[in-house]
Amino acid sequence: MKPPERRARLRELAEWVDWLRTTFELHNQIPRCWYMHQPVVEHLTALYAGWLRVYAGAPLAGMGEADWISTLHAFTPRLQLAACAIGTHQDPPPVVPPPPGTLEDFEVHLATSGAATAAARHPAQAELDRLAAEADPPL
Repeated sequence: MKPPERRARLRELAEWVDWLRTTFELHNQIPRCWYMHQPVVEHLTALYAGWLRVYAGAPLAGMGEADWISTLHAFTPRLQLAACAIGTHQDPPPVVPPPPGTLEDFEVHLATSGAATAAARHPAQAELDRLAAEADPPL
């Protein structure tokens, strides 16, 4: 999104978050400075998108109001920030960059690891083979 559209969407999200905090009494779970914490913004954005689908758009198959509310309650611990719980914003800890060579090590792992290079195999292939042998015993 271009910056003007991004700002408009964040204003829309902020209005919805105010509604959410009031409607579900989440004042103590969602800090006032939620918009300054990217992980919280991502969780709230996902909740908002789901809320729009359920209440204002084309709901996903099998997702109704109760499912959305269950998702809200499952996300609630991720919205809480102990550092900001007293009402004063605390910056998140700085991101520690990975040590040099990490990306190269990862690429070597992808090129050589059996998890990334072995042929696809069903996790229960041995059981499938046993059942097939029982169903079609040798003559």
